Amino acid sequence: MKISLFDKCTLTVGDVDFSAIEALGDVTFHDIVPPKDLAETIGDADIVLVNKAVLTGEIFAQCKNIKYVGLFATGYNNIDLEAARRHGITVCNAPGYSTDSVTQHVFALLLQIAGSIGQYDRSVHNGDWVRSLAFSYFPYPITEIKDKTLGIFGYGSIGKSVAKAADAFGMKVIVCTRTKPENCPYELVSKEELFARSDYLTIHSPLTPQTKELVNKDTLALMKPTAVLINTSRGGVVNEPELADALNSGKIAAAGLDVLTVEPMKADNPLLSAKNCVITPHTAWASKEARQRLIGLVASNMKAFLDGKPVNVVS
Repeated sequence: MKISLFDKCTLTVGDVDFSAIEALGDVTFHDIVPPKDLAETIGDADIVLVNKAVLTGEIFAQCKNIKYVGLFATGYNNIDLEAARRHGITVCNAPGYSTDSVTQHVFALLLQIAGSIGQYDRSVHNGDWVRSLAFSYFPYPITEIKDKTLGIFGYGSIGKSVAKAADAFGMKVIVCTRTKPENCPYELVSKEELFARSDYLTIHSPLTPQTKELVNKDTLALMKPTAVLINTSRGGVVNEPELADALNSGKIAAAGLDVLTVEPMKADNPLLSAKNCVITPHTAWASKEARQRLIGLVASNMKAFLDGKPVNVVS
């Protein structure tokens, strides 16, 4: 089997092992390839593995040999699934590999905002502690998260993991989810109630027509002025200009974001200069452990397909 693997540079800095994939066929590795060159680069490959490369119906029509597309991601909005179905191509995603990594990142963002950790670190390195007359100083806000309400939008594997971590911090968890879960130990609320009651609101849903710009001027208007928004799901669930306006006008207190609508971030994105907005470059999923699990899962998906028993099929 000829295997073309794209976006390698998004998966490794030389610190993970691809041998599980290499054992399954003749692998050609590529970094990020311009969209106009994708079809030519794929050529006569039987299997295409991608992270963020966009595979369109036009590419499938040109690359007649493709039988299988494996995603180094849980989300699959970069694949034209309808075109894949028409061409008889199986598409499989990689669920669950980053649950622990994303959960950790959610609380890294949350705790950075709650404790102003970055501001204090910069202050110390700027010499403020050296010059201080007192043993301690606290010009930046520090708040406990115990007994605060954490609203979770989306209750899949990551939402459940975040809720469990919140329990350890003594937070009160409320959940809004499309499908009512069985034996959920947390209060289930409507979208409107979630936005209105949350001290911290974290989003864990895929980007769909129903969740696109879920966070907008209307839902932001429901939130407390002390509330914090956390988004580690997909950038498109947020209307970015309207979130920037809410931050700059004090309608909400802060935001912690790991994803944006356009990535890499554009220089004119209004969130870059918005008040109290912590942004990381889509790294919530990217612990070394999670990336190695991801490679193993993609290899496992591919082997299942080659054995005639595909799993994690989204097409």
